[in-house]
Amino acid sequence: MSASGHVRRHARFALLLLALAQTACAQRTGPDVPAPLVASGDAVLHWNQPAVRANCPDRAGYLWVQPVEGPACIRYFASDDIEGARIAIVQFSGDRDSVMDQAPTRIPENTEALRTLDAQRSRDRAGVPWIFVARPGTYGSSGDHRKRRQPVEFHALDAALDALMARHKLQRIVIVGHSGGATAGAALLTMGRTRIACAVLTSGAFGLLERARLLGRSKDGLTDTTGSTQFYDPLDHVGGIARDASRRIVLIGNREDQNTPFALQQRFADAVAKAGHRIEIRTHAAEPPEFHDLTDRIGLRTASLCAREAMFPSQDRP
Repeated sequence: MSASGHVRRHARFALLLLALAQTACAQRTGPDVPAPLVASGDAVLHWNQPAVRANCPDRAGYLWVQPVEGPACIRYFASDDIEGARIAIVQFSGDRDSVMDQAPTRIPENTEALRTLDAQRSRDRAGVPWIFVARPGTYGSSGDHRKRRQPVEFHALDAALDALMARHKLQRIVIVGHSGGATAGAALLTMGRTRIACAVLTSGAFGLLERARLLGRSKDGLTDTTGSTQFYDPLDHVGGIARDASRRIVLIGNREDQNTPFALQQRFADAVAKAGHRIEIRTHAAEPPEFHDLTDRIGLRTASLCAREAMFPSQDRP
């Protein structure tokens, strides 16, 4: 092994030790347990913060972008082999409103080390370079997570993907997202993104106004579940999806989903198909009682297969 290889190996081992120690601390929470200790004030990732240029250095892990609503600093956490990748998987998390008001030290996996370790583990499972992109307001990205599913969120992510692909010379990407992350992935498709080999969208939220009404969480029948009338619903913007005969779009859900109704996922799939795009919709087992979180890591597994099919078209066909 070369000297540089030894350095990378030792660096990854040190990262693993730090991440395991932080995980052990994070798991010891509760009313009688002190907040987990961190190495320094910079070790945790801050949430729902304004965009500050001085806090967004021009280096890997940070993207300073200028969408129409104003500047944003989007954080990303990547495996160690993304440079010049023919294909990389880009993951968006689901909504994190249940933890966003907690102290940063109590939010699970809320350090750069742990998020990077998670990306590396996902890469090792998938066999494909992996990048976790933090949605605005979460895991160190600037913005307000309360404004999720609004244009301000999706425009920032769209600009961030442009910057990410240019910085690391990525040729094509596979998008994977669950729940709110699936809605984000779908929104990016409707904004005309190209060079997407595949989009894997699990338990996504579509038909946002109708969803809020069905869940009894719409104010006067006029808002989505966040209380906003300014939401961006991918179902209303299917016409913006770029033509690409080689791209796959895969929707996966559960018919008993109590959070993101499967009928609305089907409606989105039907609209995309009617517009002339290749899309598949599948069902999969999910965790009761909400039947929202799918089992078997099906989204990540499907993204991995999709990426390998794009790299080697004659292999790994599902």
